[in-house]
Amino acid sequence: MGRVRGARVMVAALVMVAPLALVGCATRSAPRFVTPSPVTPSQPAEPFELAITPAEDAKNVPASAEVGATVRGGKITSVRLAEVGGPTVRGQWREDGSSWVPAVPLKHAKRYAATVTATSSAGETVTKTTTFSTMARPSSLTGTGLYLHDGGTYGVAMPVVVEFVPGVPAKQRAAVQKRLFVTTDPPQPGAWHWVANGTQVYYRAPEFWRPGTKLSVRVAVGGHPTGSGRYGDTDRSATAEIGEKLVMTVDNATKKMSVYRGDKLVRTMPVSLGKPKTPSSSGTMVVMEKKTKTVFDTFAELGPEEGYRTNIEYAQRLTWGGEFIHAAPWSVGDQGVRNVSHGCVNLSVANAAWLFNQTKVGDPITVKGTEVKLVAGNGWTAWNLPWDEFVKGSALPVTVRAEPAPGASGSTTP
Repeated sequence: MGRVRGARVMVAALVMVAPLALVGCATRSAPRFVTPSPVTPSQPAEPFELAITPAEDAKNVPASAEVGATVRGGKITSVRLAEVGGPTVRGQWREDGSSWVPAVPLKHAKRYAATVTATSSAGETVTKTTTFSTMARPSSLTGTGLYLHDGGTYGVAMPVVVEFVPGVPAKQRAAVQKRLFVTTDPPQPGAWHWVANGTQVYYRAPEFWRPGTKLSVRVAVGGHPTGSGRYGDTDRSATAEIGEKLVMTVDNATKKMSVYRGDKLVRTMPVSLGKPKTPSSSGTMVVMEKKTKTVFDTFAELGPEEGYRTNIEYAQRLTWGGEFIHAAPWSVGDQGVRNVSHGCVNLSVANAAWLFNQTKVGDPITVKGTEVKLVAGNGWTAWNLPWDEFVKGSALPVTVRAEPAPGASGSTTP
């Protein structure tokens, strides 16, 4: 059986042994007799007990059901879950051993039998079976999304981004978060952070991912309660890789962008940022999507006087609100001198084309010195908070763990 790896807490018992006392003779005329201390009887063996869930004959169990098992005086040695009259379901234990998680959602309106065997320290075995029925397919669903494509390569600031439509209510987030699994290789610790309205949750490490890291993600919410009578629409999963480190910084004071590859400065370019009426956001953003050619149409947002419809080349989205890095041949004379954009980072066509060919989705850009700060949730803002603030957005306690041994496979518990 596999296990979802993570930290464990082990308690060691210390046994204190007192030295034997030496008894001397007081006189030579009479022997001294020492009454032996009473022998303390050995403690009875801990009771060997096994309890499992769901309860026998439970009905309307969610399709995300896990097999729970608690044992006293022994350890679990096997778990088998199968549809009654149907196939066996694969799965693995949670890191803390509290439950066994099926690898896929269970089928709706089906009966399942879970059989768990435990073995005591004396070699005695006990087996228990529970049979339960899953609920019918729910009619009210929460739409889900995972902004990570299987087999994709991303920048070092790529957060794991899970989306929920509508958002998950605060009281339900802990239970949903327990169904979000991330494994990193090489191992790196990480945590989840919910945006205020519950529509997205981000996962990141304390620092940018190491280049070459493999991210394996499972959003195991298919059939899982998401609040307000809704259930997750489906499970989603992906395995992706973190590519070469590329970082961009923009300083409004100098109106220049600096590009670093592997922490080495490779290019500096003049930019024009948002004018005072429509300033660019200061903060750390992430490239969210890239389009060689697109059309910006802002009449609905900005009105007939400020609005425009323009063909754009080499566009790289930074916020949901419409801030991009892009080519702006009309502002070349202003680049490096003054800000004239509607919030975007303007580059010459040549510079924008060069940058477009260097970057990946997930590459970070930090803008500083503008009139406004980046709003949380306006884009993938996971890196715009220091770690101690970021972890406060988790619906579950975040445990700080020591770095695993080099070469070990690493994972995090939800």
